[in-house]
Amino acid sequence: MASRARDALADTTPLRTLEFRRLWLAGVVTTIGAQMTVVAVPLQIYNLTGTSAYVGLTGLFGLVPLIVFGLWGGAIADAMDRRTLLLITGAGISVTSFALWALAVTGVGSVWVLLILFAVQQGMLAVNQPTRSAVLPRLLPAPQLPAANALNMTVFQFGAIVGPVLAGALIPFIGLSTLYLIDSIALLASLWATWLLPKLPPTPGEDGLRRTAGLRDVIAGFKYVATQKILLVSFLVDIVAMAFGMPRAVFPEMAERTFHDPPGGGIALGLLYASIGIGAVAGGLFSGWLHRVRRQGVAVTIAICVWGIGVAAFGMLHALWLAVLCLAVGGAADLVSAVFRSTMLQVVATDEMRGRMQGVFMVVVAGGPRLADIWHGYAADAVGPGPASAAGGVAVVVGTIIVVALLPAFWRYRAPVSGS
Repeated sequence: MASRARDALADTTPLRTLEFRRLWLAGVVTTIGAQMTVVAVPLQIYNLTGTSAYVGLTGLFGLVPLIVFGLWGGAIADAMDRRTLLLITGAGISVTSFALWALAVTGVGSVWVLLILFAVQQGMLAVNQPTRSAVLPRLLPAPQLPAANALNMTVFQFGAIVGPVLAGALIPFIGLSTLYLIDSIALLASLWATWLLPKLPPTPGEDGLRRTAGLRDVIAGFKYVATQKILLVSFLVDIVAMAFGMPRAVFPEMAERTFHDPPGGGIALGLLYASIGIGAVAGGLFSGWLHRVRRQGVAVTIAICVWGIGVAAFGMLHALWLAVLCLAVGGAADLVSAVFRSTMLQVVATDEMRGRMQGVFMVVVAGGPRLADIWHGYAADAVGPGPASAAGGVAVVVGTIIVVALLPAFWRYRAPVSGS
């Protein structure tokens, strides 16, 4: 029984590798700090302007650099030493957090200065994140990648829960500006872990030539995706899952009208926003079985369908605890999908393309929920938030089945065995 219990828990084998262990431990600190900034930026903008219209601009100022530098950053990660790139972008993120702190403390500048600094930081993140993911296959053997991705994603989801809660609790005592300073200092842990990595120079292409980071290389990345059906489907099903299924835009209305929160927000709103992350953390803590799954295409397909069913059920329920439970189950399924899709990318893509593929992955992951925000908002006005969510969940299941049926190589995909 004890052995089975240990097998069910997260596989910590990758933590035996010193370089990964340092990065992971640093990530625990830096993710919480980063999530504090996620709370601080919109709150500071609202305090400066008194209107949600300006707060909404954070979506635009965050999405544009995310797309541009996510794609270009992947090409850069394939063209230069990845350790050096992580150091440069990590330092840039820390400096922009410090600049945001200085802006908040002094009151110098306008909301546009704040938005520009936010955009610069998002651009740095867009280069840093795909590079960090592209590093893992150089540090760990392929069989350990599912466990490593599960550990990393669990930390991210943990930070997404703890960071905002801490921010809300600390603001009345230390002030909004100090959140930026905490983030800036916390990033030093990540820089320290990166500094201790070995050099990670780029791998020459099949033609033996060193890569560059121009538009031609970005386009080559898209052409590469088109030739790799496993990667192509992994991106398509994630777009289906998030663009149709992410229901966060209806949370405020459902919290008040369906679950009877007071105007302005209450416990129901907090639980709805936390529910997906709670499920993902629980899924990560009990992810020890993931490394034994070889039919990863099947696992992703089933996980995304479970996510869709959870969202559809959420839209039809009027009991808060059941609604939160359905979203949590969906969150756990989404973590499983994300772990295997990340692992497929790291294994299937060649090292010379891995940075660009991680850039595309990040744009897909970040862009899908923003598309969902747009259509969920309009659909909720037309038919109500519950039916809009239910329809989105059903569309996820139907869309996923259609994509996988049209490209069945994904369903047949098996992860390579150790040493292959």
